[in-house]
Amino acid sequence: MRFSLIIILSFFAIGLKAQTSLNMNLVYQWQDNTLPASFAHDNTYNEIWGYANNGREYAIIGSTAGTHIFDITDVNNVDTVDFIAGRVQGGQIIHRDYDTYQDYLYIVADEGASSLQIADLSFLPDSAPLVYDDDNFIVKSHNIFIDTTSGYLYTCGGVTDFGPNQLSIYALNPDPTNPQFLLNCELGVPFWNANIGYLHDIYVRNDTAYCNAGPNGLFVVDFSNLLSVQGLGSITTYLHQGYNHSGWLDDSGDHYALADENHGLRVKILDVSNLSNINVIDTIGSNVVDTLSIPHNLIFKNDFLYVSYYFDGLYVFNTSDINNISLAGYYDTSTRPHQDNKYEGNWGVYPFLPSGKILASDMQEGLFVFDTSFPNSVADFGVKNELAFIVYPNPASNQITVTTTLFEKAVAYAIIDLSGKMVKKGQLTKAQTSIGIADISSGFYTFSITQSNGSVVTKKFIKE
Repeated sequence: MRFSLIIILSFFAIGLKAQTSLNMNLVYQWQDNTLPASFAHDNTYNEIWGYANNGREYAIIGSTAGTHIFDITDVNNVDTVDFIAGRVQGGQIIHRDYDTYQDYLYIVADEGASSLQIADLSFLPDSAPLVYDDDNFIVKSHNIFIDTTSGYLYTCGGVTDFGPNQLSIYALNPDPTNPQFLLNCELGVPFWNANIGYLHDIYVRNDTAYCNAGPNGLFVVDFSNLLSVQGLGSITTYLHQGYNHSGWLDDSGDHYALADENHGLRVKILDVSNLSNINVIDTIGSNVVDTLSIPHNLIFKNDFLYVSYYFDGLYVFNTSDINNISLAGYYDTSTRPHQDNKYEGNWGVYPFLPSGKILASDMQEGLFVFDTSFPNSVADFGVKNELAFIVYPNPASNQITVTTTLFEKAVAYAIIDLSGKMVKKGQLTKAQTSIGIADISSGFYTFSITQSNGSVVTKKFIKE
């Protein structure tokens, strides 16, 4: 028997609000106006996650009340299959976080006397019963990440049974419903306190952890031997540096996307192929020209980088050519205006469902489910969406020439330096166009063209 929420749910019809978008089609949205907003950021909703099993797909979203699970297999017939009440509820709740291991959902919150909750998802679509709800190990957590190779759960921030937490690790293998303590880094790793300290978030692959350490930068740590944890590399000073909030490693393992949660800062693309020499190779941002834009959470999947951009909404970038990253699509989920010292809008994204549906959460607007028209193959993307043009010579000294034959009307161009500052802009026509660059400093630049459909395509060049 399916679970029914005894609350009034408010479903907003698609197309009710005039949101700006590119290549992303909203197919379902949910919010519940009876739920309270947080006292801090006026956010009713927080993290988003997904799950798929037996040909069915589920959206999982956190709120001030708890965890809401929807069967979204058929977006025209979405079913609320379960609601898991949080140990703590109400306006004090800002953050919940989720991860899955095998068929279990792991749930934490970072406010109040909370707990670690574990729900068994194998019973879906009937229910998702709690099989663990305990604060013996984890009282609060800001973020969790599960390395499925080792079965280790990493918890960042919050409070454990040792007190205020920087990073702790628990084993979920062999029994995912009975976590076992393995390591508290503040107490058990000699170099931790002096070099790394509090972690806001973490990404782990095969025991190699990319540690997002707020103002201290990014640290890469080897946890394969918990008796002898080793630092592998770090970057503590970089362009557009602020509060290192979160990051994600691409499929190749050579590039890491990093979001600093500060107004006006751009997403950094790092070359991590040599951990002894980590460096920024590019910065990217939304197409909203606003000094108050803020990146939040981000995820790589295949050749695409998905970025939750708070006020600006959800952005997707094509990274098939890491030296020429282009905008693939976006959807402005938020109705809130940009404001200083405010953190509102798109919170998170989940792009891993087998059908290709994209899940997103907006702090005020709730759950979004998208179909996308940007293709999953690199070849299709190049043919279908990308304007073909050439910037030469490269490197260049006094001028660059832009050649293209694929647009009929004038288009806008911009030259942007590695810090994200626009140093030159203008209009291009169909004819070959030369642009003087003698007045700009030597360095790496991005040349971008904004097409009539709103999409932005770019090329990199070097000014000698």
